[in-house]
Amino acid sequence: MSLRLAVIGKTGQLARSLLREGENLGHQIIALDRDALDLTSAPNNIMAAISALPSGLDGLILAAAYTDVDGAESNPDMAYAVNSTAPAAIARACAKHDIPMIHISTDYVFDGEEDQPYGPDADTDPLGVYGASKLDGELAVISSGARALILRTSWVFDGVSKNFLTTMLKLSETKDEISVVDDQIGRPTYAGHLALAVLKAAEGLSEEAEIETGVYHISGSGEEISWAGFAKAIFKATDADILVDEIPTSDYPTAAERPAYSVLNTDSFERTFRHPLPEWQAGLRAALDERDEDA
Repeated sequence: MSLRLAVIGKTGQLARSLLREGENLGHQIIALDRDALDLTSAPNNIMAAISALPSGLDGLILAAAYTDVDGAESNPDMAYAVNSTAPAAIARACAKHDIPMIHISTDYVFDGEEDQPYGPDADTDPLGVYGASKLDGELAVISSGARALILRTSWVFDGVSKNFLTTMLKLSETKDEISVVDDQIGRPTYAGHLALAVLKAAEGLSEEAEIETGVYHISGSGEEISWAGFAKAIFKATDADILVDEIPTSDYPTAAERPAYSVLNTDSFERTFRHPLPEWQAGLRAALDERDEDA
């Protein structure tokens, strides 16, 4: 099935993967970069940009966000403008023009105090401005009247962008020992696998009237792991002889507090959209292949 989709975002990890995977699947995708739609502009301008899109779209995917977790603490106005005010305006425009919408959100809406994977209906309690702004955006989209999905994800990486994987590989070029926190637990998500899942959700939202709208979780499957454990997996996969020094979060202070546990329960997504999510280890291999192809 070929879809006509608008994707807000063009250069981020997910947006690039959506463009690549969408093309591979035969979808027609209109990518809106910052020049075409500035998420910091006034809501009326944002709504006008959505209204100007071609008619007959099968869906719109909001893949852009303010993702500087620490920077959000000192720049809350920008975080809320991009992560809350802009999604609200986009959702209102989608409701007006009957465009199904997918909004990408984050595990940072949780406080990390649980010890079992968070379901989509779990209580939210963000620890910082980034998570709070993303939660506000979720609530705005849900209340807009748009036919919308909120897709939360976690620990996104690919082989070429600035992210944890590429940072570890860069550090390994000059260091033989790296300190990484070992008391934050989650599941990494390869951007290519995330994109395929989002596109599967877009197909369902467009073609199946009985699909239940609301919140779903998407992440890599497989074992839960810490950032230190993920670093070890990266170095093992690349045959890098790097010692990973496991440290507590208290030894690596940051402006924003991170959830200590943010594993997402993806059962409802996999069941509803009939799309099993690959293990993060497969995503790691794919990201490393992507890196080699880009070299």
